[in-house]
Amino acid sequence: MQTKFKHRWLLVTPLVHLLTGCGAGAEMAMDSGYRSAAMDGADGGGDGGADGAGGDDWEPEEPEAPPLPPLSSSSTYVFVANPDRNTITRIEANSLAVITAPVGSRPTQIRVSPDDALVYVFNEDSDDVHILDSESLDGEVVELRPNLNQITLSPDGAWLAAWHNGTLEDTSSGATSYNEVSLVRNASREHFPLVVGYNPRQVLFTADGRSLVVVSDSYLVLVDLTVDEPEPVRIRISEDTLSPPVAEEVVLTPDSRYAIIRQFGATELVVVELDTQAVGRIAVGENPTDIDVTPDGTQAIAVARGSNELWIYDLTDPFIEPQVIAMPLEVPVGSVLLTPDNRQGLLYSTASGVAAFATWDRLAAPGEEVGLFSLIKPIAGVEGSPDGRAAVIRHNREENGELPSSSPFYNNHALTLLSLQDYFTNAIRLPGAPLSTSALDSGDLGFMTLIERPLLLQFNFDTLIHEEIELKSNAEDLGVLPGRPTVYISQTHDLGRISFYDTDSGEVQTITGFELNAAIER
Repeated sequence: MQTKFKHRWLLVTPLVHLLTGCGAGAEMAMDSGYRSAAMDGADGGGDGGADGAGGDDWEPEEPEAPPLPPLSSSSTYVFVANPDRNTITRIEANSLAVITAPVGSRPTQIRVSPDDALVYVFNEDSDDVHILDSESLDGEVVELRPNLNQITLSPDGAWLAAWHNGTLEDTSSGATSYNEVSLVRNASREHFPLVVGYNPRQVLFTADGRSLVVVSDSYLVLVDLTVDEPEPVRIRISEDTLSPPVAEEVVLTPDSRYAIIRQFGATELVVVELDTQAVGRIAVGENPTDIDVTPDGTQAIAVARGSNELWIYDLTDPFIEPQVIAMPLEVPVGSVLLTPDNRQGLLYSTASGVAAFATWDRLAAPGEEVGLFSLIKPIAGVEGSPDGRAAVIRHNREENGELPSSSPFYNNHALTLLSLQDYFTNAIRLPGAPLSTSALDSGDLGFMTLIERPLLLQFNFDTLIHEEIELKSNAEDLGVLPGRPTVYISQTHDLGRISFYDTDSGEVQTITGFELNAAIER
């Protein structure tokens, strides 16, 4: 299974995997930061795709991808899905009081409404979603189409879409369609089955909440959410009907006017005007591998790895001639990560095997924008702190032939903490492969778990110092309670285990056995 990663800023919201690309107010992020799973395959961006799946020099970072985590949280509760027992568990963050409730067959994903009032539990084997009151855990069941494996909640909580994410394990049997989406109007619990294009890549909602946009291999599907009976409008995005280039990524402009689509190996971007469904094309250079909307929503930045260029489009009219910036040839560029203040960017490639990155000063004079810096190992992925003061650069264990065997980083996983103030770095050897990351919303601290290791790593983004917090068993996933200095970490245990780490006091409290008289362990 392919396991490419898309860059992002470490966010503190729970593990609610909205595959929203970088438009529609979801700038540069998935909800809980990096997860070493195939979620970014559905996200479609980063230095994968044309830079990855189709490149001769690309190999997946990990041979297998862990499953989607079953955690989610509100400001008060953490919710855990128990797929083997067909239940969910609610843990109150202050008292650690535990309540378990039955749901459908094999619950695999949980979402919480923006107002924390409702909990949405996707049950993969029973093909339905339970919509529960977060306080009472009472609710209703909505039947879905069979063989779906991913859900997306609209930012306003009004709609839920279930679809088949082709990057996840396919457990379907019998007659199976890979073209379908189940759309649920949450207020009325109405279900609208839709047929979209083959292999949906991204399922997202426009910022104004008026439309659902689904991008598949060859189609963009637009669904009007303001009507009583939503229906799909299928828009073919390639003129070649025999061997069309595969769509890999889409961004929506903040005004919900345009969808801009990046296709594998294409030298143009497809621009769809959502109101009129008009399809146009704009030049983008050779082998585009990433596209993002700037934090202020005024521009789109495309990375053309083949020609080592940045293409900058004015989103008031994407068809205006773009600005093109040539990159230094010493560092191949496949991805760009912009700071939240829009003043600078990190430029890098996860496919080239080059142990270096470039910086992009967006306020500098022409010809002085780009600086080059070396690293201990090639880059596997990059995440930034929420306020843009620092970044976490992940490195693979595998070597590219340049690192001497005497180096402590030789044949080891590693990461680099990077200050975005002066580009000073602190390289850290890791005892295992990265699993998940998150951060406090203050931007002071970041966190990482490792695959098959009973550890939580904490990073200080000012000092670049790391700390290790021991866990009772191997970590599975983590998140941060919104607005609070509390990290929660799920761990492997037959009856369920979760720990709460208070970053202020340094205290760790652990609950083991969600359904068998769970108690706090000190």
